[in-house]
Amino acid sequence: MKSFLLIGLGRFGVHIAQQLASRGQEVLAVDHREARVNEAMPFVTAARIGDATSPEFLQSLGVRNFDVCIVAIGNDFQSSLEATSNLKELGAPLVVARATRDVQAKFLLRNGADEILYPEKQLARWAAIRYGSNHILDYVELDGDHAIFEVDVPRAWLGKSVGQIDIRKRYGINLLAVKRDGKMDMHVTPETVLGEGQTLLVLGEYRALQKCFRI
Repeated sequence: MKSFLLIGLGRFGVHIAQQLASRGQEVLAVDHREARVNEAMPFVTAARIGDATSPEFLQSLGVRNFDVCIVAIGNDFQSSLEATSNLKELGAPLVVARATRDVQAKFLLRNGADEILYPEKQLARWAAIRYGSNHILDYVELDGDHAIFEVDVPRAWLGKSVGQIDIRKRYGINLLAVKRDGKMDMHVTPETVLGEGQTLLVLGEYRALQKCFRI
């Protein structure tokens, strides 16, 4: 279990808080609006009303003691920038800040952010890949070059075994699992035969995945 300091309880911040709490993580949520703090209190570990642009207020929270500090402020970039800078100056070990534009990401990284959350851009990329093809069911970007896709079994592979297709050698792609009726089978062997109604969880370089599955 990790401890999180979450600053900003707009729609994005609340979703993060709920997801972290549902996974049993400790979350201290902060916002300058009392109504937002009151709404978050039922599902976070603790909540405080305060101004995250104030170094004194942040210091009173003991930011050094949190594993991750997330700045989820969306509509006030100046406050987001100040909060990010203050957290780093006060010794926060990992500061993750939200950006809505590339220029914001650059400023945040220069002023203390260790990592950037880019929800609109990341979701737009996911949606373009997911809905831009009829056979891509899900997609997770691991870094700039690698990704995991859930794809329909290509028609040319139906009725063939994994060994016959030789996916890794021919395409440079790792087959992680075969899925049918919502159930994931991680025990994939060369004898595993691919058929109708199955989907594949595959890992590889984005270019190799594009070429193999015509993404």
